[in-house]
Amino acid sequence: MSSVVDWLRTSTPGLLVLCGIAIAVLLFVIIRIKLEPFIALLIVGLGLALAAGLPVSQIVGTAIKSGDSILETGFGGILGHIAVIIGLGTVLGAILERSGGAQALTARLLGVFGERGAPIAMGLLGLIFGIPVFFDIGIFVLAPLVYVAARQGGKSLVLYAMPMLAGLSMTHAFLPPHPGPVALGGLLEVNLGWLILMGFVCGIPGFIAAGLLWGSYIGKRVIVDVPEDFVNEADGGTTGSASKTDEQGGPHVSGGTAVTTARPRVTTPPSVGTIGAIIAVPLILILGATFGTILLDEGRLLQVLTFFGTPAVALLIAVLIAFYVLGIRRGSTVQELSTLTGESLRPVGMLLLVVGAGAFFGKVISATGIGTALADTMSAAGLPIIVLAYIISCALRIAQGSATVAIVTTGGIVGPLVAAQDYSQVAVALIAMSIAAGSIILSHVNDGGFWIIAKFFNMTVKQTLQTWTVLETVLSVVSFAVAGVLFAIIA
Repeated sequence: MSSVVDWLRTSTPGLLVLCGIAIAVLLFVIIRIKLEPFIALLIVGLGLALAAGLPVSQIVGTAIKSGDSILETGFGGILGHIAVIIGLGTVLGAILERSGGAQALTARLLGVFGERGAPIAMGLLGLIFGIPVFFDIGIFVLAPLVYVAARQGGKSLVLYAMPMLAGLSMTHAFLPPHPGPVALGGLLEVNLGWLILMGFVCGIPGFIAAGLLWGSYIGKRVIVDVPEDFVNEADGGTTGSASKTDEQGGPHVSGGTAVTTARPRVTTPPSVGTIGAIIAVPLILILGATFGTILLDEGRLLQVLTFFGTPAVALLIAVLIAFYVLGIRRGSTVQELSTLTGESLRPVGMLLLVVGAGAFFGKVISATGIGTALADTMSAAGLPIIVLAYIISCALRIAQGSATVAIVTTGGIVGPLVAAQDYSQVAVALIAMSIAAGSIILSHVNDGGFWIIAKFFNMTVKQTLQTWTVLETVLSVVSFAVAGVLFAIIA
């Protein structure tokens, strides 16, 4: 018995077997037992650490001191990086949604593209509004606007919904301040500015292929009518209710909220320029710091760019601008804005716990030597790290349905491999994009988002598989292909 234990703990094949067992157990407790991913990741991480023979003092510390333990450094390291960013991003999205910015963007885009170009307008609406707003909230807000466009165009709802969904999915998967990319920034230690750049570079081709090309093709073949009750809601200016999705299954972990509050109908939405400027502020500041680090020598200007381009500071500035321009200047009180902030932040707690538990799981993998064993095996097989990252992320996504769990688990597994190599920030950002791309592939019945889309867009399970599932797969494969080609050139 002791020889088997020694083999598991010290040999490369044994460590890989331990890792495989741990992932299998993780999937089992999430899928079959329906345990919350946060609890599942914590249990499996602790079990893997004990099975690999790590000292208890290293895993959880002692009764007197635990600050250096894997448990606390795993959680604390990643949460210190992402908590403020995700929190501020959530608040920014909430004030933009409440202000009626989506209606303003819709009117302008439909005016530019006309009736024939309405699907493109819907795609751009999802792409732009999806930057500050989480995926499921984006659906709740934008779905009624899609209904109106489909009713006016007289064609299948699918033709208008798919481009919008592709835009929302692309931004949610590839761009900060969404939880997945922000978590990858911490797990892989890559600058968020490079993640923003590579997110656009890899995600836009995927959005075009999945949202515009595939959406146009399938929208003419899967005919879905706009449901009358939703049309009535759209005419009344509401954004639907998240309670419609409360009964849906699937271990879905989202950055958004399943709790929405009644919002008064917006009669004078802000201008498109105002919305665009507020969304652009944090992106410009973060990119300014990134390029300043590359192009400028040490000095006061670089210090200024670095300070204001720190993601937390950049998002705080955008939130304060939004509070004034979209709130106080338009008649909202500070108390109303505080209430909105509190409501928007309520669901963020579970998301942060899942990401923290995933980082702890990754820390265990690093401490046990599993990361080194994976690196050796990958090197012997001649498998590029970017391909390995994509395959692992795809497998986890397909098996358990949650993009967040797929991202944080894959990031924890791949993180030690990336750290062991001398990759540039651009190359690491491309690896992050491959993980993000894998985390959205083949959305099906174990993904809560699948059921949200089926419900809101009046589709059967078969129709949702024909449309949304294929869209996500096209977006994943094309975006990964772009990342892979660029990685081969740069790395």
